[in-house]
Amino acid sequence: MSVKVGVVSLGCDKNRVDTEVMLANLVRGGYEIVSDPSLADVIIVNTCAFLESARKEAIDTVLEMAHYKSEHCKKIIVTGCLGQKFGQELYKDLTEADAIVGTYEYDDICRIVSDTLGGSRKLYNTCSDGLTFGSRILTTQPHVAYLKIADGCDNFCTYCLIPYIRGRYRSVPREQILGQARELADKGVRELILVAQDTTRYGVDLYGEPRLAQLVHELSAVQGIEWIRLLYCYPELMDDALIDEIASNDKVVNYVDIPLQHIDDGILKKMNRRSDGAAVRSLLKKLADRQIAVRSTFICGFPGETEDTLKELDEFLREYRLRNVGFFPYSREEGTAAARFDAQVPERTKKRYVRQLYKTQRQVAAQLNREDIGRVYRCIVDEYEGSDGECHFYRGRTYFMTPEIDGNVYISSREALSVGSFCDVRIDGAQEYDLSGEAIL
Repeated sequence: MSVKVGVVSLGCDKNRVDTEVMLANLVRGGYEIVSDPSLADVIIVNTCAFLESARKEAIDTVLEMAHYKSEHCKKIIVTGCLGQKFGQELYKDLTEADAIVGTYEYDDICRIVSDTLGGSRKLYNTCSDGLTFGSRILTTQPHVAYLKIADGCDNFCTYCLIPYIRGRYRSVPREQILGQARELADKGVRELILVAQDTTRYGVDLYGEPRLAQLVHELSAVQGIEWIRLLYCYPELMDDALIDEIASNDKVVNYVDIPLQHIDDGILKKMNRRSDGAAVRSLLKKLADRQIAVRSTFICGFPGETEDTLKELDEFLREYRLRNVGFFPYSREEGTAAARFDAQVPERTKKRYVRQLYKTQRQVAAQLNREDIGRVYRCIVDEYEGSDGECHFYRGRTYFMTPEIDGNVYISSREALSVGSFCDVRIDGAQEYDLSGEAIL
C-alpha cells in the first residue's frame, strides 16, 4: 500500500507555490496525497515565519496535527520559513515534529519522508541560496495559478525578516518561467498571478537591469493565458516601461499591487523604503491617468507613528481612493533594525490606528463600488453557486480583484456559464467590497 501524505500550507501565496512544488515531487515519488489529515501516514506543515502571529499559528497547527498521531498518523514534518529561520530551536523544543525542514530542501522531500518514516529525526535547513521551482500540483482553482518569478529580497526594510529567512534576491531564469507558464496553460490555467517578494526587481541579478516589463510581454504570448496579474511591485521600480506594458497589453489586467506601507516621509525613511511621499503620489497619478487600479498595504503604529502621521495617511486614502487596501499593526520582530528603535507604539494604539484606517477605507471602497453601478466589466467565472430554475448564479472577479484577498462579482446569467470562462457583466448592485450584476450574452 502507498504511503499517504497530508499537507497543510500556511502563509503567503509564495509559500503556496513551494507547497505545490513539494506536492508534485511527492506524487512523482509514489506517495499518495490526501486532504483529510486523519487518513495521513505523514502530515507535512509548510510554515510561515514572517511575523510573530504567523509563527504562533504555525506552532498551533503543528500541535493540532500532533493529535492525529494517536489515530493513524506516524510522523509530522515541519517545513518552510519557520524551519529555515528557527530550525535549531524547533528541533530542540518542538518534540512533536519528527523532522524540521528549511526552504531549500523541497527537491529532496521524498527522501526526507522516507528517512523520517524509518525512524530518523533530523534537521534539514542548509544555508543554500537555491531556488524552489518546478512542476506543481495546483491548490488553487484550476483556471488560476500563482507564478513565482524570484525568491529572497535585497530591500532590507527595517521591519522585515524576509532577507534573513529567504536570503538575497534571486530571479528565476526567464526560460524556466515561460516553460512553466506554457505547462500551466496546457493544464487549463487562464489567469497567471506573478509573485515574488519584489516582482519589480525581477532580472536585476541575472541581466543587470529590471526585466519585468519584458517578461510580462513574453508571457502574454503564451497561448491560453488570458489574464496576467502583478503583485508585490515596489513603487521605486514602477517605471514608464512597466506602466506602458500594463496599460497597453490586453492580457495584462489594469491592476497592480504596490505595498506602500506608509506615506509620511519620516516614517518611510525609518522603514528604509526607497520612495518618499511625493514620489508615491506622482506614481499614483500616473497609474490613475492610465486607468490602472491599485491595491496596497500599510503598516500602522510603526515606531515614531503619531496622530499627525496617522492623519496624513488617512487624508491620503481619501484623496487617492485606492481600490483595495489592507492595514496591519506593526509587529516588533527580534532581529530587525526597527525592533531596536525608540518611540515604540503601544499595542492598543496600533489596533486603534488599524480600526480608524479601515473605517476610512470602507467608506472609500463603498463609494467606488456605488460608482460601478451601470458599468460593464469583463469577469472571470470562479465558481458555480446554483440555480433557481430560470437563472444560474456564479461567483467571479473583474480585473481589480485578486482571488481571496479582494472582493467578488456575483453574476446571474440566463444561460449556463463555464467555470474558468470569461463574460461581460453589467453591474447592478454594490456591497461594501463586492459587486453583483447580470451577464451580457
